[in-house]
Parts: sequence; C-alpha cells; structure tokens
Amino acid sequence: MSSNGKQATDVVIVSGARLPQGKFLGALKPFSAVQLGSMAVRAAVERSGLPPESISEVIIGQVVAAGSGQAVPRQIWVGAGLPDTVGGTAVNKACGSSLKAVMLAANGIKAGDGLAYVAGGTESMSNAPYLDMAARSGARYGHVELKDSLQHDGLYCSMTDKLMGNAAEFIADQLEISREEM
Repeated sequence: MSSNGKQATDVVIVSGARLPQGKFLGALKPFSAVQLGSMAVRAAVERSGLPPESISEVIIGQVVAAGSGQAVPRQIWVGAGLPDTVGGTAVNKACGSSLKAVMLAANGIKAGDGLAYVAGGTESMSNAPYLDMAARSGARYGHVELKDSLQHDGLYCSMTDKLMGNAAEFIADQLEISREEM
C-alpha cells in the first residue's frame, strides 16, 4: 500500500481524450477509424503525463472494422507514437465495445498484468465500405448485390432481424417500460 492509501491494483482513470462527434459524411470523413483513434490515443497519453513506454496495452473497441485493416489497436498505437513493446486487443461487442475495452483494462490492472492501459474505441461510419459478397467466388452472370458494412456489421442486429436504432423501442416494449419510465 502506498502513502496515499491506494493499493497497486486500485484502478484509476488518469486521462481522457475524444474527438468531436462527427456528422455522417461530414468534416471527419477524410480520416479513417485508425487515424481518428490514433489522434485520441496520442492526446490521452500526452494528457496523462505517463511516459509512452509505461503503457502495457491498448484495448480498442470497434464495431465496423471492415476496411480498417488488420490489428486496428496496433495501427492506432503506432500512429499515436507509442513503442512496439505495447500490446493490443480489439473488442467487437456492438454498442458496448468501448466500455468493454475499459472493463478489460481495469481487469488487467487488478490482475497485475500491467500498470497502465489505454482503453477506448474508434469508428468511422463515413468510411464503412460496401461489400460484394459474391466477388470472392466470382459472380458468373447477372447483377451483384452490395451490402453496406455499416448496416450489415454495425447497425443491424442479426439476432432479432432488426435495425439497432429500433432496439430501444423493441426492448422497452418487451419489458413493458414506458417512455416516462425511461
């Protein structure tokens, strides 16, 4: 236990950073999800005052990873100027991805796996690609359907066959919760 009464496994948030909430196809469109994540991670680490080499792991939540490339957390920490010694984990848990990243970081600290983590999330809805599901095996004849990865991978619940924007209404109806109660 230290002089301030905190144990080495106590978890505290020492810094935070975020980008402005963008408009779909707006001013942030030129930036990929990786570039946006790198900007936020760089700012959070600078604000923390911690040396970059003290970061054990970068845990990043991302729902629509299509088109972002392999190992998004690694791309983000390299883009943020962190050393190669940092580890990385990607989380894809729909709307809860970023919060799950924070939970995993806290668990890592409590378990003694590391002392300092960067946890958060990144998305670029404006840069979510369209997917040609027939291209791999070769569309032989006729029209090809494109799927919007934003809808297919991010905004559509494959379990309920509903758009996620309708999820709150659907769940509220199931649980008989009125708007006033929400």
